[in-house]
Amino acid sequence: MSFTLATWNINSVRFRIRQVGMFLDRYAPDILCLQETKCPDDRFPLKPFKQRGYEHVLLNGQKGYHGVAILSRIPFLATSKRGFCQKGDARHAAVTVADGGDDILIHNFYIPAGGDIPDPTINDKFAHKLAFLDEMTTWLTGPETDRRSILVGDLNVAPLENDVWSHKQLLRIVSHTPIETERLEKVRAAGGWVDAMRRFVPPEEKLYTWWSYRAANWALANKGRRLDHVWVTPHLVDRVESTEVIRATRSWKRPSDHVPVIARIGAA
Repeated sequence: MSFTLATWNINSVRFRIRQVGMFLDRYAPDILCLQETKCPDDRFPLKPFKQRGYEHVLLNGQKGYHGVAILSRIPFLATSKRGFCQKGDARHAAVTVADGGDDILIHNFYIPAGGDIPDPTINDKFAHKLAFLDEMTTWLTGPETDRRSILVGDLNVAPLENDVWSHKQLLRIVSHTPIETERLEKVRAAGGWVDAMRRFVPPEEKLYTWWSYRAANWALANKGRRLDHVWVTPHLVDRVESTEVIRATRSWKRPSDHVPVIARIGAA
């Protein structure tokens, strides 16, 4: 089976449902993974998705904060949600889809942002982020990743030097500190995940998926970070035909500060 998959931190699905509709009409991914939906499950705006053929839905939301969702034209064989750090917040959802005689597991993550101070001894939010990454490292290994699997989402870490506009200036800024990038690398290495986006854009080139609302002219300043990721296990890596950052959505009216990333998975 071949399909397209998009990941997007939408920063409130109800507030930006028009933008989501525009994106689906223009790019029509088979599967859409959303983060930061900020919406309890019973208030999720399902109608615009179902009108466009996204009949298969997994929601993991809560009021006002966090939240992830997977919406698909492809049926689900199984669904799951996992809690992390005993916090009770909605940051993970996973679905399994058929792939010929096998299947593919798709994880959708929203890793904690971590607050402003990169010191876990005085910043509980940063301590939570590190603990979350540690729990991912312990879980996503062995049998969990020895299969066809995709991991997408807002991982809230820009791991490489060219994943930020200035490596030197952001070394002490949350999302690019050494302790975060090292923890994310441990997650990736533990499961043998492959950074699919960097297979198509070399590490020597700048690559961003997020631009702050604080910039007066975000496009001109271009002080971005790559916080949104697409990883695949080695079992799938040769089938990833392309990844594309849809930068245009950042210029839409009332945009999310993140933009979508689309991955195209070819047939076996």
